[in-house]
Amino acid sequence: MSLWNKLTGELVDIIEWTEPAQSDILCYRFPRYHNEIKMGAKLTVREGQNSVFVNEGRIADVYQPGMYTLQTQNMPILSTLKGWKYGFNSPFKAEVYFVSTKRWTDQKWGTQNPIMLRDPEFGPVRVRAFGTYAFHVRDAGTFLKQVVATNPSFETFEIASQMRDTIVSRIADVLGQLKMSVLDMAGNYEKAAQLCRQRFASELAEMGLELTSFYIENISLPPEVEKALDERSKMGVLGDMSRFTQYQAAQAIRDAAQNPGGIAGVGAGLAAGYGVANQMSAALAGSHAAAAAPPPLPSGGFFLGIGGQQLGPFDVGTLQGKVHEGSLTRATLVWKQGMSSWVAAETVPELQGLFAAVPPPLPPG
Repeated sequence: MSLWNKLTGELVDIIEWTEPAQSDILCYRFPRYHNEIKMGAKLTVREGQNSVFVNEGRIADVYQPGMYTLQTQNMPILSTLKGWKYGFNSPFKAEVYFVSTKRWTDQKWGTQNPIMLRDPEFGPVRVRAFGTYAFHVRDAGTFLKQVVATNPSFETFEIASQMRDTIVSRIADVLGQLKMSVLDMAGNYEKAAQLCRQRFASELAEMGLELTSFYIENISLPPEVEKALDERSKMGVLGDMSRFTQYQAAQAIRDAAQNPGGIAGVGAGLAAGYGVANQMSAALAGSHAAAAAPPPLPSGGFFLGIGGQQLGPFDVGTLQGKVHEGSLTRATLVWKQGMSSWVAAETVPELQGLFAAVPPPLPPG
């Protein structure tokens, strides 16, 4: 090999980066090794890329997508750093980085530990949150200087942890500032997400990054608190506890009738169930005092006022006989426990059936 061919073989005349498929590389340093870049070399920057030239550790020129023929005219900063005041045509040394500016989607974030909040409805609570976000490199020079440094191949996982920590720390501030009940947050995820993006913007800009989208998928309470809420919702759905208890009792009787022991064994259980139902009803009504004792069962006997005397009490069967005898008429005064005063028998609904076959008295002639 001739000396000229050897020398020209060490010169780089095409600079480009074809990003591999399924790659997570954010920044890639062009492998120049000890070769020098030929003045007039072709630089190809594809869509979704920026190219950054670095001279002796200092960022020089940044190139947007396009094809360039490297000359002093399109390398103003590098020309100044190199001292090429009057043009330069010889090979030169510089590090070349390609930065991916495409959008990186479906990035996950989540709170490793619960966030403590003061809920206006439940008081102090602990919540967890998770979601997704997308980002891209907005300023290739800043990103290279603040994050990549001299790393020859920088991948997304190397920045994901830092971004996730930033998101989690700021979302705790945002949720606290909302002063909104956890139950109302489900309808305000978009509002909370917008506030989070505003809080992240300045910090990510310092690294040359920008969030293109940010989503809150879920904000949840601890399992034991969610279980208590489920019970509370269940009680609201059940509504009238007395009717629910009657329904449960009917179901228990049906089930017991299908068992070998029949329904004889459910009596004690039903009695206990009614007692529990009374206590639950009192609690749901908001009463903190002891439940009032049930009223005494009304007596089935009626007293009769006949001839100025009080007779009885008589059950309904006995009263039927007295109607046939004629001693009990529609106008006879009656009373039983629970009535406020003596009234005519025909005005008592329970006794009206006794006079169904008895004609009313004849009108006066």
